[in-house]
Amino acid sequence: MTHHPKKHQSIHRNCLKEFNQNNYFLNQFKVIVFVLCFQFGAAHVFAAETPEKISTEQDQESIALTIYNDNLALVKDMRSVVLDMEFNRLAWRDVSAKIRPETALLRNITAPSKFKLLEQNFDFDLLTPAKLVEKYVGREITVIRTNPATGQETSESAMVLSTNEGIILKFNDRIETGVPGRLVFPGVPHHLRDQPTLLLSLLSPSSGKHELELSYLTHGLSWHADYVAALNNTEDHLDLNGLVTLTNRSGIAYHAAKLQLVAGDVNQVQSEPPLARKMMALTAESADVAQMKAETFFDYHLYTVPYPTTLAENQTKQIALMSATRVPVSKEYILKGADYYYAGKHDLLHQKHAVHVFIQFRNQGEGMGIPLPKGIIRVYKKDALDNQQFVGEDHINHTPKNELVRLKMGNAFDITADRIQTDFKQIAGTPRYASIFETAYQITLKNAKKEKVMVKVQEPMPGDWEMISESLPHSKLGAGLVEWKVTIAAESEAQLTYRARVKY
Repeated sequence: MTHHPKKHQSIHRNCLKEFNQNNYFLNQFKVIVFVLCFQFGAAHVFAAETPEKISTEQDQESIALTIYNDNLALVKDMRSVVLDMEFNRLAWRDVSAKIRPETALLRNITAPSKFKLLEQNFDFDLLTPAKLVEKYVGREITVIRTNPATGQETSESAMVLSTNEGIILKFNDRIETGVPGRLVFPGVPHHLRDQPTLLLSLLSPSSGKHELELSYLTHGLSWHADYVAALNNTEDHLDLNGLVTLTNRSGIAYHAAKLQLVAGDVNQVQSEPPLARKMMALTAESADVAQMKAETFFDYHLYTVPYPTTLAENQTKQIALMSATRVPVSKEYILKGADYYYAGKHDLLHQKHAVHVFIQFRNQGEGMGIPLPKGIIRVYKKDALDNQQFVGEDHINHTPKNELVRLKMGNAFDITADRIQTDFKQIAGTPRYASIFETAYQITLKNAKKEKVMVKVQEPMPGDWEMISESLPHSKLGAGLVEWKVTIAAESEAQLTYRARVKY
């Protein structure tokens, strides 16, 4: 076999070159892995070594609340915080206990360009005796007992085995359940806090004071409108006062907050219900203030309270919304029927039927004309002794300017109605197919008042209908709704008769 030294040298050089190339790529890979590990792990490494900076309500320069109808609010919390250059761990205390942490946004107003948020954690695991014991499962604590006879105290180490349905402790020579004495813990776990805290890991471009704004959505704050209306003696005018009722169940107080309210149905993606917290009994506070400023905002309406206000924790507060006097109002009595009256025989309809009382007015005129948020209007009227008496309440939806507000007050006491079916026959078809029915009714309306009244009798007519005969002319309010206006003299009665043919 012939030996070729040059050939072997060439092979050796090629192998060495390939090895160096592979080694180079391996080293490059190691560098990339190191950089990635540093980028993704640096925050945790620094977090373990960097002490927390704590920001409380004392740092607060301003706070603004925008509260929506459906248990939702936007909080904007501006604070002055001292930061170190580069990495900081900031514990932002005094946040809502019902914060939606995924909506939190931190902005640096002082140095926005080079400010970076690395990580945020919402610590809602609050420090309680039960939570403290739970976090020490698998760890040792000290149990201190007191001799009831001598008062002498002894201590003993024990490991917490479990806290499920009670505490189980393991001593050197035994296992006990329950709490045999005072439990002493070496410290508080770092993730247990005495109040909800947002922990922020961030990079600051410089040291010193920075203006930081934290905004977030939260549950636990809501508002609704309440209205009080006073009818005059002749029941043709009323005075209306609107109040906004604010409720704070978010877990913290908001002091001297800039307050805005949004009226409208804002769409929200359904998520898991907020964390439950035990609430104390509500207190109430009211204030008489200037009318709020209202403005159109997107497809909603925005109301701005003209002065800062404080919302204490677990508090209901009322703020004046609007006020108007001598608003023209009208009253009407309505007797409503049912569509099933026209498809069969009904022998028991002669029983007394309720005549409903309504009042109505337009959202226009002096003091009115602002969009009225949905809420409840409670109506009062003075009696003969000049005392205000409650006469009824009803709910209204969001009501734009110039729209009609119609309120059901209840049922009339002195106006009654009897209904009798005087005739019924099936002209064609079967009870379930191609049916034609003809039916006749007599309605007797009685008025025990000392003045005449007018009652609107409204009948929903099903299918294809035709009025065959009637004692008073009807009005067609809709494709399937008929109305008669029946005037009844004082302390008298009146009758309405009609015959209708209905085709299904």
